Amino acid sequence: MTSIEERLRAAAGVSDGSNLLGIEFAEALDSHDPLKDCRDKFCYPPSDPSKPDGDRAVYLCGNSLGLMPKATRTFVNEELDAWSTYGVRGHFESKRSWANIDDLTQPAIAPIVGAKEKEVACMNGLSVNLHLMMVPFYRPTDTRYKIVMEQKAFPSDRYAMASQAAFHGRNPADVVVEVGPREGESNVRLEDIVDTIKREGDKVALVMFSGVHYYTGQRFDIQQITSAA
Repeated sequence: MTSIEERLRAAAGVSDGSNLLGIEFAEALDSHDPLKDCRDKFCYPPSDPSKPDGDRAVYLCGNSLGLMPKATRTFVNEELDAWSTYGVRGHFESKRSWANIDDLTQPAIAPIVGAKEKEVACMNGLSVNLHLMMVPFYRPTDTRYKIVMEQKAFPSDRYAMASQAAFHGRNPADVVVEVGPREGESNVRLEDIVDTIKREGDKVALVMFSGVHYYTGQRFDIQQITSAA
């Protein structure tokens, strides 16, 4: 079986004697990256905001807020121009008629979730969609009412869980069970998530984890968590 080192060297097109931790190897990997040109499509903020013409930042916060695509200004200005030109008629007469503008996202969204274009829809914001999903999925009873989620989830996610608990006449503190990292660690261990689900047992009515933690960037093993639930 090919080792990870061999695969990396093959991807970078370098010899076996190359230093995997050296800058030359990193640059070689970059030069062979099929997505390397995408970097030029985004706006990188300066390392020091007080020096707008200074060195660009190394941006590793895409799990919280991604970089602004350079095309954003163009698209936003096009819609502002349409608003000023068409007014209310822009709902139907502008380049991207606002009444049906969500339909334009279907070809891009469908392959991501493995569905047909007619089976997907882009709608609302995250908090609204969470509430819409929890209305049919969260049906607490006297014995089955707890919600298991990651600690320090995005604030609006936590508010939605607490709001649903209160809506059903329950104290959010008694309903929401948060699983956090162990002392001295930054990521939540999968075994701790699974153990929490097992410990709460039949009291669990809903398990809600984001795919990627917005603050730490940790990717959760949704398949394993779903199996445990």
